[in-house]
Amino acid sequence: MRHKTTPIVIASLLTAFATTGCAQPVPVDSAPTGSRTTLPGTATQATTNPVNVAGAPAAGASNPLAPAQARLARVRAALEVAERGSFDATAYADLASDPLWGWIEYAALRREIDTLDPSRAQAFLERHRGQPVAAAFRELWLAATARREDWLAFTSAWVPGLKGGALRCADLKARQALGRADAAWTAESQTMWRQAGNALPTACDAPMAVLAAQGNLTPALRWERIERAIAEGEPGVVRAAARGLPADEQALAEDYAAFLEAPHERALTWPKNARSRLVASYGLARLAKDNPTAAETQLAAYAPALEFEAADRTRVLYAIALWSVASYEPDSARRLAAVPVEAYDDRLHEWRVREAMARSDWAAALAALRLMPPAQRGDSRWQYFEARLSELTGDRKTARHLFAEAARKPEFHGFLAADRIKRPYALCPLAPDDDPAVRAAVARDPALTRALALYRLDRQGWAQREWDDALTRFNDTERRIAVAEAQASGWFDRAVFNLGKQRDELRLYHLRFPLHHDATIRREATRQKIDPAWVAAEIRAESVFNPTARSSANAMGLMQVIPATGAAVATRIGLPWTGPAMLYDPDTNIAIGTAYLRQLMDQYGGQPYFTIAGYNAGPSPLARWQEQRPGMDPDFWIETISYKETREYVARVLAFSVIYDWRLNGDAATLSDRLRGVTDGKRKRFACPEPVTAPTPAAPPGKRTRTRR
Repeated sequence: MRHKTTPIVIASLLTAFATTGCAQPVPVDSAPTGSRTTLPGTATQATTNPVNVAGAPAAGASNPLAPAQARLARVRAALEVAERGSFDATAYADLASDPLWGWIEYAALRREIDTLDPSRAQAFLERHRGQPVAAAFRELWLAATARREDWLAFTSAWVPGLKGGALRCADLKARQALGRADAAWTAESQTMWRQAGNALPTACDAPMAVLAAQGNLTPALRWERIERAIAEGEPGVVRAAARGLPADEQALAEDYAAFLEAPHERALTWPKNARSRLVASYGLARLAKDNPTAAETQLAAYAPALEFEAADRTRVLYAIALWSVASYEPDSARRLAAVPVEAYDDRLHEWRVREAMARSDWAAALAALRLMPPAQRGDSRWQYFEARLSELTGDRKTARHLFAEAARKPEFHGFLAADRIKRPYALCPLAPDDDPAVRAAVARDPALTRALALYRLDRQGWAQREWDDALTRFNDTERRIAVAEAQASGWFDRAVFNLGKQRDELRLYHLRFPLHHDATIRREATRQKIDPAWVAAEIRAESVFNPTARSSANAMGLMQVIPATGAAVATRIGLPWTGPAMLYDPDTNIAIGTAYLRQLMDQYGGQPYFTIAGYNAGPSPLARWQEQRPGMDPDFWIETISYKETREYVARVLAFSVIYDWRLNGDAATLSDRLRGVTDGKRKRFACPEPVTAPTPAAPPGKRTRTRR
């Protein structure tokens, strides 16, 4: 579907882009010309704007944004030249007043950072003082001057408050080299030393060595860091911190580190003190992650030998129970019962309920659920399952009340609850009516303008810096308007990361659930005989409609397709495969991703919830879960998925499917049908629930209340 852009936004964008050349013009709509859709609460709109999805003018139409497009292309060319290291500023003198000129300079200076003259660096910092580009350059320049140990240049560029351990330690090293290792220097160095239990950057080696040589790394400070490292599970840090201890203490610390890696019987003869108990309990808790049974067996030996206190024992029992139930081991219920009640947190409460569900012990699951704290129990997820479990144990009145409460939430379990009691789905869309002057002012903000231009230039890291800077000056209304501006520019994930600070912002469904490439989605979904709302939901969950998204696992594009999968699916559907870069093309990615969903649907018996789980976790975990709980109802099966990421992913995609069905069609297939792959059944309407009113207080005992007629 196409997104309607208000006239004030169009005007502000045209003004900014045409006069400064800082960004690519934004298509007024985000779908091909001629698509039509009906949004709930709006009239059907024909999308006839003469700018197509690529930003080029439609045939026969003039393109008023052409100068801005040309300017952006010029900026892109300058950046690419600068990044290659052959930049001649005089050749691009026409861009010297462009808002992105600082980033062009930055790209050129970055190439020569290790040989750059300090005067040029300082001049750049002064010229762009207070701008994100200066902050980005300062970090590079400080790192470079530290590498070449030009401490005068380093201190000239240093500003207090910079984050990052490596830079902070470089500052300590600079001050020491320049003879400024005073009492403040010692205090800051000691703070760095004790701050965390993980490894310090290598830049900290020299200051810490000086600190030690001065006698300011006392045994007490070393043991403080060692204990932090024990809690973090960092045996290497334990060994490093122990090197300055007296010989006998160092030997003990190294034995502690060895126990963290693999528990050993030497621990039975350790000193019976709090530190030994800390090491033993963390070591056994770490063992429990891989082998709960071994940890349980060894706890019986180490606890009495080292005189474990309640906190030490509980730490191990918690880990044994957690890692047992996460794999649904046979002894899970017994191990959960062994954890003291006061040690239960939200995570363990949830797992105790899931463990009973996995065994289909509905009474035990209900009892465990009712032990949750009120806030946790009041979440729509647990309201729904308390209702389901009440229903299964014969209490239909309580079940209906809880279903009604859960159904007030526009979430996965709220939608399921609405199905159980045949109510409309809860949805209260918000469409703010903002002051046009405020919208125009936000659109003109220099940092926001630069952020959107950089995003179009595929410099997302730089765009993020400018975006973050802009948001520091925006109030809630301005922040929301900025998100809308970003979405109009195709930067869809800003709503995901920047809305939600205020409760009503969750009702901005047009921003939180963008819809782009919908003609392709509909076409490919029809071709593969699957629901287009599901395809849109997968894209929202995987990439938030960012066509160049790439994961650490090398999943690429809108639907996050692995290249090997992409090649195989492309071959199967007759799409010429020219390499992984194809997956960055939205149409190609949607065609391949949708065909892959169809392939998984066929493989997993036409059940979408199995398909979504397999899409996220892969075939082996899915096969294990199917074997563990065959025939279980979909809602219970999803909730008992072992992997938190997959469990939440399945629920999220299915809930998103309902919302995208609403965005595409104005109503939705029921979630209960959708779970089983049925999308041609009864449709569900949406309605905003009535506000909850406080009940009328009961009359005191012995008194009668009169009713006025």
